[in-house]
Amino acid sequence: MPRDISFAPRAATTLPAPATLIEAAYRDIRRDIVLGVHAAGEKLRVEHLKTRYAVSSGTLREALALLVSDSLVVAQGQRGFSVTPMSVDDLEDLSYVRSLVETEAARQSLARGNDEWEARLVSCFHCLSLAEERLGARTPEAYEEWERRNFEFHEALVSACASTRLLSLRSTLHLQAERYRKLSALEGPRPRDVHNEHQQIIDFALARDADKLVDVLQRHIRRPVDVILKSKLLADRHAATGEAA
Repeated sequence: MPRDISFAPRAATTLPAPATLIEAAYRDIRRDIVLGVHAAGEKLRVEHLKTRYAVSSGTLREALALLVSDSLVVAQGQRGFSVTPMSVDDLEDLSYVRSLVETEAARQSLARGNDEWEARLVSCFHCLSLAEERLGARTPEAYEEWERRNFEFHEALVSACASTRLLSLRSTLHLQAERYRKLSALEGPRPRDVHNEHQQIIDFALARDADKLVDVLQRHIRRPVDVILKSKLLADRHAATGEAA
């Protein structure tokens, strides 16, 4: 089963306290990777990190191993660890697979969702809407709140899906896309119609219109790709050759 991937600000009460030092280190390092404290491609030196996060070398290595399984860190054999690089090619592929998985989970969820499912979805949408209003501040704290609420909303949408493997894969892909969402939300021009897309998602879900829901979900998942390409936020061949639309 996937680990709890929501990482609200440390003062938040919705995230339970870490059960072990490994989990605490995992959360802290993961948070710093997503927020760019550790840049894509950066070498993660154990001696430096154990001081920064106040943990032993063994605990740190266990935490880094968890991040390897999340595809946020790369193990380099005897050379240690580094932050997984980011690229347009990776983002394109990730978004393509996410779209396939997310839309199938949503279709299954719509077919099985009951009154409790609808209530949960509506409640999560309300919290997300409030977080979207604060996202304009462009601060890490505002982003973290929005990311958590965004995760909760999309998780609620697919929560009636009966396939545990499909849901586990969806959560993993959502996690892997988080650095790109952060890049799009904090460093790119904020799209004005993100909230409108979320509104369409909940409207089509409550109406049990699977075809229209899938259409808007595909565009929604694609949005960070378009923002990053247009704004040339990743220094790779797409930006260099002017292939972005």
